[in-house]
Amino acid sequence: MINRLLLGLVLPLIALPAMASDYPLTVRSCDREVTLERAPQRVVVHDVSLASMLLSLELRERIVGYTGFGDSKPREPWVLKALAEVPQLASRYPSIETILDADADLFFAGWSYGMRVGGPVTPATLAPFGVPVYELTESCSRIMEQRRASLGDLYQDLSNLGRIFAVEARADAVVAGLRGRIEAVSQTLKQTQEKPQVFLYDSGEDRPTTSGRLGMPQALMDIAGGHNIMDDVAASWTQVNWESVVERDPEVILIVDYGPRTWQQKRDFLLQHPALQEVRAIRDQRFVVLTYLEATPSVENALAIEKLAAALHPQLFDGVSR
Repeated sequence: MINRLLLGLVLPLIALPAMASDYPLTVRSCDREVTLERAPQRVVVHDVSLASMLLSLELRERIVGYTGFGDSKPREPWVLKALAEVPQLASRYPSIETILDADADLFFAGWSYGMRVGGPVTPATLAPFGVPVYELTESCSRIMEQRRASLGDLYQDLSNLGRIFAVEARADAVVAGLRGRIEAVSQTLKQTQEKPQVFLYDSGEDRPTTSGRLGMPQALMDIAGGHNIMDDVAASWTQVNWESVVERDPEVILIVDYGPRTWQQKRDFLLQHPALQEVRAIRDQRFVVLTYLEATPSVENALAIEKLAAALHPQLFDGVSR
């Protein structure tokens, strides 16, 4: 599985680079072809994860506004510092007016990342105003049939953004750096066949929000040598029942550190939950904490894999910081 993710997807996902003279440029976005007449100069981006991709490609000066960081800013200091002089145009989802008022020539967003099916802001509703949309690949499962989340989704987005902004060399370098770090983890994990059972806990008390096989955490667990106990759920981020968590008896619980509650508060809630007392992860108090940026599609996914692999297989990663 690891080799397929890291090697099998490489050739089909990397397109030939486009030079500045290649405009108009057409790229694939979910089930659409998006054509741009020139490299965008005024981008509105939704969500901290998507913003991290643009920043990694040194496109800070092209970002005229961002949306969806919330009223309480996420715990991602390097992104917030880089965008200190950029306005948040909407704390949650933007309106069409928000994007038009910014005079945007590209909206970089995703389904459930700034857009909803049937919602006011979609590629179709922005098209009459001449604002193209590039969609986060992982989010395409909301509108079309998808296989299983993989790091190839992230690589494809970075590669396409490199083409869109005519910064292919930067995109190639970022992808190569991510691939190198992840390959190092994969090589180490060849020493074991163990795959600890992992449950991702995002939030929720009556019913937990978690991630099925179509969300980025699936790819993180696959490569880090773990087994997502919800990989039979054909969804990205979704709710399940506590009974299903107890039945599948995870060895490790992965907590996403974001939102109004700290990861410590989330951990304490799980430790005190009456139904979970016989779950192995609770008995052994085995928790792994990832930030929102690490758990969603972003340039921090390599760090997430390093941290998760070290926590799941400490005997192989002795001395690795986590």
